[in-house]
Amino acid sequence: MMEVAYVCEWEKRPKSNHYPSIPLVCAWSCRNLVAFTTDLKNEEDEKEVSHMVHIIDTEHPWDVYSINSGHGEVISCLEWDQSGSRLLSADGDGQIKCWAMADHLVNSWESSLGSAEDGDPIIALSWLHNGVKLALHVEMSGSTNFGEKFSRVKFSPSLTLFGGKPMEGWLAVTVSGLVTVSLLKPNGQLLTASESLCRLRGRVALADIAFTGGGNIVVAATDGSSSSPVQFYKVCVSVVNEKCRIDTELLPSLFMRCTTDPVRRDKYPAVTHLKFLTRENSEQVLLCASSQMGSIVECWSLRKEGLPVNNIFQHRSPVVGEKQPTILKWRILSATNDLDRVSAVALPKLPISISNTDLKVASDTKFCPGLGLALAFHDGSIQILHRLSLHTMGVFYGSSSGSSQRAGDEPAIKRQRPGGPTVHFKALQFSWTSLALAGVDNHGKLHMIRVSPSMGQMLDMNTLLRHLLFLLEYCMVTGYDWWDVLLHVQPGMVHNLVEKLHEEYMRQNQALQQVLSTRIVAVKASLCKLSSATAARACDFHAKLLLIAISSTLKSLLRPHVLNTPDKSPGDRLAEICSKNTDTDIDKVMINLKTEEFVLDGPPLQSLQQLIQWVGDFVLYLMANLPNQGSVVRPGFGFLRDGWSLGMLREMMVMIRIWGLLKPGCLPIYTATSDNQDSMSLLFRLLTKLWLCSRDEGHPQEPDEPLIDECCLLPSQLLVPSMDWLPVNDGIICKLQGKHPLRLQFGKPYSLPGLNSTAQVEVFSRSPGVQRMDHLRCLYMGVCPTEDSKACTRCGCVTMLRSPNKTNAMKQWEQRWIKNCLCGGLWRRIPSTLS
Repeated sequence: MMEVAYVCEWEKRPKSNHYPSIPLVCAWSCRNLVAFTTDLKNEEDEKEVSHMVHIIDTEHPWDVYSINSGHGEVISCLEWDQSGSRLLSADGDGQIKCWAMADHLVNSWESSLGSAEDGDPIIALSWLHNGVKLALHVEMSGSTNFGEKFSRVKFSPSLTLFGGKPMEGWLAVTVSGLVTVSLLKPNGQLLTASESLCRLRGRVALADIAFTGGGNIVVAATDGSSSSPVQFYKVCVSVVNEKCRIDTELLPSLFMRCTTDPVRRDKYPAVTHLKFLTRENSEQVLLCASSQMGSIVECWSLRKEGLPVNNIFQHRSPVVGEKQPTILKWRILSATNDLDRVSAVALPKLPISISNTDLKVASDTKFCPGLGLALAFHDGSIQILHRLSLHTMGVFYGSSSGSSQRAGDEPAIKRQRPGGPTVHFKALQFSWTSLALAGVDNHGKLHMIRVSPSMGQMLDMNTLLRHLLFLLEYCMVTGYDWWDVLLHVQPGMVHNLVEKLHEEYMRQNQALQQVLSTRIVAVKASLCKLSSATAARACDFHAKLLLIAISSTLKSLLRPHVLNTPDKSPGDRLAEICSKNTDTDIDKVMINLKTEEFVLDGPPLQSLQQLIQWVGDFVLYLMANLPNQGSVVRPGFGFLRDGWSLGMLREMMVMIRIWGLLKPGCLPIYTATSDNQDSMSLLFRLLTKLWLCSRDEGHPQEPDEPLIDECCLLPSQLLVPSMDWLPVNDGIICKLQGKHPLRLQFGKPYSLPGLNSTAQVEVFSRSPGVQRMDHLRCLYMGVCPTEDSKACTRCGCVTMLRSPNKTNAMKQWEQRWIKNCLCGGLWRRIPSTLS
């Protein structure tokens, strides 16, 4: 049900060590970046402590970026923004810092903004809500429409600018009972204000922040004693005359049930954890009270109840339309029995609807992601409890065993550990699909734990595939990273998942297909890398992403000859004419086009020659390898029956041919055995014949013998280039398919062969003397590149950090990929020796 995927630990340092006694915090972003804290003390000077923030991407956990945060006290809060690209950190001295990527690199961060409540420790921190909320409907998981599975919920931002645009900023709660708000103005300035939560300010030991659909903020606070009430406050933020204004209002409060129970009244004196079940639901709260020996957890819900009317007014004739007066009241939903002492709590981020219908469907289909919350205990174990009923769904008995069992499978006596300090989790976080847990233990080690989508229940393969497919679709629609879903995909599942994902995608309307067109290709590529049998298809999907990008860039250069043109752009007209004209002669296809729309200045065409060269080389490679596609699937195989991609290549060949008449220097260069060989005309003829075989996707035809014979002759007519496919991804996901956890070390790359096969896949192998490739600019960087480079965290695509180009056309191409790779992955800086 739960098993450790990998553990990443620190190298032993001679002069400093990790301070295990401090409270650690951890945060997991929707882009699969995990941030956590440790404190380093210098053994030569016990008073000198560095408060560190560490940021990793889960695919390369050893490549940690450690920041000496500059905080004066222990860091108490970490919080990612909704885009997963900025991080807030707050400490025990009231300092708040906002961290952002430097040059859009996940292993380079800097702090440029911050606010402070000097000397007033921060205990709760949150970004203001941007008004985007998506609901995931389990009962509609069988629907073919993504709009029914994942619906946008009406939700107002915490604060809006002119035109309804959400205003960015953050909100914090301090120990002295202050709520402080910092707003990011469009000009980059920070607008800050503070206000007391209530008139009678008192000590606040624990707090949490949630948001309402109407744009208000709700703060829950307690002084840390289980005999004191848990108070709730409504906070409204507004901007009046260029100043931030905060209004607070007291809401109904509650007393924990354990304090009213005569048996437990003094057993659990302290409230140690206070959490809203989700950030967008201020009406359900989780409370944990503890002692040195154990803990108890309670789940409460805010309900609207009718107010009883005094007998005097019972017989009064009611006014038409008059309703019974109501009052909001906290009611306990469930409570646990006595537990071991809780050290950390993790709540699910998956926005699953918790209506009775959804809960019943989830129970019937055994779909468990998002239903359970995780409790870590001081004995090193983790329990998953149902988020409403709090009954145990599964237990993990510590990372040392590397395995887990269902609750009750193993007697407690077997789980006793030898004496000495027990390794336990001090911080715990769910991933965004709730299929993984990241935990930081009291030695500062990072543990990555798989959480089964069925919570240990026996599932048939079709049901498991349906659950994983549902979560992959959710990631596609939201744009969240799907790395944690891949943790549960075995090599034998890859083919079925890719096929089913394509079927579901093709059932969506045309507009949604266009929006998700590149994202689904990226998901397929990630899946195919998990199996040696489909690794070549991963090459095809990455080539398709590059093909789509180059096609849209080249078509965007076209301009209509006259302004009052019909609805279709020159690019659309080119696609329409090429799809209707089945002529194999490229010059005859050109005749039907308005060539004046293709007239461009020389410099842009010349600067894009390396992209044009890639298109030309790719067509030559495909046609030359048509006869070689046998029992072993080779790169390029996926294109031979992909009529849409072959049609796109035809369009670009026509476009390049026209541009070659204006600027011959932009044409792709071929090495031919004959001086009078018209290489482009020959390739276009062969490409058109192949396209005619596969343009009807419902009934594709096999290439005929004459076409295959002509393709067999190609290597004797033209020098066929060796295509530089993406390098084998050096990430961890391909190595996690075994049941044994990997032991990693921060700062030391992990280099065992992946793909779960006895030998490296031929296409990915690299000999030492091979030229390294800049996969985005389609340039060779040399055998031993000296330029600093960056690589995609998801697909491994490598490109130079600094641009060698000075022309506008090529700079525009590079600007498209400044934040993200072609596949949507993030960039990380790599040493020049690895590129």
